[in-house]
Amino acid sequence: MTETELLLWVRGPALQIATVIFVLGIVVRIAGILMLGRKKNLAEARGSAVAGGLRTILSRSIPDPGTLQRSTFNVVAGYIFHIGLFITILLFAPHILLIEDVFGVSWPALPTPIVDATTVVTIIALLAVLIHRLRHPVMRFLSGFQDYLVWLVTILPLVTGYLAFHRVGIAPPPTLLAIHILSVELLMVVFPFTKLMHTFSLFMARYYNGAISGYKGVKS
Repeated sequence: MTETELLLWVRGPALQIATVIFVLGIVVRIAGILMLGRKKNLAEARGSAVAGGLRTILSRSIPDPGTLQRSTFNVVAGYIFHIGLFITILLFAPHILLIEDVFGVSWPALPTPIVDATTVVTIIALLAVLIHRLRHPVMRFLSGFQDYLVWLVTILPLVTGYLAFHRVGIAPPPTLLAIHILSVELLMVVFPFTKLMHTFSLFMARYYNGAISGYKGVKS
């Protein structure tokens, strides 16, 4: 397979397969969560379930002082690489053009140097998270194969994308781009079946817990 054929394959059939797995996997997982259901609350409502759910989503997105003091590194590093991933994926001009080509929607992009610097900072943050996990006795004990797999498929698109954009490496630019796209497709395939699903289930869980408290008139 030539470089051009490889690039065409990863941008065509491979991307289509990864997208189908990604979308169907997420739909099935979310449907499974929603189908669990819950018993109807027969008690009289003392507050708004909707307001309680939305309030909890917001309040749980901001670390409380106690958590921040106990786990400063985890909180700070977590925010850095999550915000970095958001900027790199959704505010980089080539990515926005791809989304526009597929879905027909677009939005303004950040200047390339800002996204480039953010990518480097995000990679460093992810490396720091891994080192911290390996050095922390409790976190190392609790970590399993899936934790390291999730870390790997998250950092690979960042690293390969940076190398492809700057054309760093012994491979020709088309091959570097193909490797980058393959790393993204690997992330898409793994996403629905690992802890990466917390991207969706996190807010569902927060809303669920907040709605219960809100219905009872309790702030969560």
